[in-house]
Amino acid sequence: MTNTTAPASVEAPTVVRVRRPKLAITLGVLTVLLAALFILAAREGWTTFRLSGADALIPLGEVSIPTAPFVWGTLALLVALTAWAVADTLAYRRSPLWLSIAYGILALFGFLTWAGADGLVPVISLLSGALSISVPIVFGALGGVIGERVGVVNVAIEGQLLFGAFSAALLSSITGNPFVGLLGAMIGGVLVSLVLAVFAIVYVVDQIIVGVVLNVLIAGLTSFLFGILLVPNELELNRPATFDRLPIPGLVEIPLLGPVLFNQSFLVYFMYFAVAAVAWGLYRTRWGLRVRAVGEHPQAADTVGIRVNPMRFLNVLLAGAIAGAGGAYFTLVSVPQFNEEMTNGMGFIALAAVIFGQWHPIKATLAALLFGFASNLQNTLSVIGSPVPGEFMLMLPYLVTIFVVAGAVGRSRGPAAVGQPYIKG
Repeated sequence: MTNTTAPASVEAPTVVRVRRPKLAITLGVLTVLLAALFILAAREGWTTFRLSGADALIPLGEVSIPTAPFVWGTLALLVALTAWAVADTLAYRRSPLWLSIAYGILALFGFLTWAGADGLVPVISLLSGALSISVPIVFGALGGVIGERVGVVNVAIEGQLLFGAFSAALLSSITGNPFVGLLGAMIGGVLVSLVLAVFAIVYVVDQIIVGVVLNVLIAGLTSFLFGILLVPNELELNRPATFDRLPIPGLVEIPLLGPVLFNQSFLVYFMYFAVAAVAWGLYRTRWGLRVRAVGEHPQAADTVGIRVNPMRFLNVLLAGAIAGAGGAYFTLVSVPQFNEEMTNGMGFIALAAVIFGQWHPIKATLAALLFGFASNLQNTLSVIGSPVPGEFMLMLPYLVTIFVVAGAVGRSRGPAAVGQPYIKG
């Protein structure tokens, strides 16, 4: 006899919809602040905003922008984008990435127009300076991405940058060769990473504590060596040979971006290569697959024959070499000698760029460029006599970082096993 009993009904799983209001709240707060600034400027009277594209290689002339129409039009667009983010939140939708990017660009140009009114803003100098400030942050962020992708929190980026700067200055001064200084900076970063790897991976010490202690140790060590070694022998040991600018024929003639991107030193071109190589390697090679596997699920990686701790150890050293190269920029390009604590907290900004960039090398690079632009914008507006108080201008780069990390990027999830030691059992 055929069994005709109907199968029991299976209930569909309940889908929990969660609102994510952080982006809408952040954009709302920023819109209100910008509106207050623009209204204040309207009471004092509008002026003309002028942009200069002049450069030593390519003079592009001057462009004048009527401040009032541009500012009010920008504010209207910002209000519209904020309303869009609020509507997405109420409808339980995730706002598209382009919305945050468009808001950031519009808010930036609106603020720049207001703060730089009645002044002449040199666009190429502004962008070139932003790139220059960003270079060590980009190298540090790349080191942070590799370290955390493989499962080790690299809080010691600041120490790697600082020791790289010291090693580069010392070796370049002794040999008179900036490439030897660059190699020394990478070795210096590896030495700092070696201590991090030994304590965090071999002795299973808390990775964040090791990183913080290393930063303090390197700051004290370089200050001590600076006082007893470099100061008494400044001409011999603290006058490094530096990298000169190498304009690329043809590319440097591209309007606006050419002088910014292709009239740089060897280290900047090396940064371009490093970003492309790390991005390609992490997502297109067997090495990258193993790195991501070890950082996400070390037990599963171990079962398929990947040696988890040696993999972590070697890649932490690689991350240190890349971060150390960023330290070389301070003494071989930016400032032609070593000074105490000259990294000025950029290693921690690089760590923030890793989180902002969601542990992706390209996104982390864009985050580093954003901080560099905010830092150089502060310098530019101070020079042209902006009405913004100087204290606020000093806070601007860090305020931008806080706003972006807190709200603009939404919820970031790092590798599942980051910060967790692996003990094979």
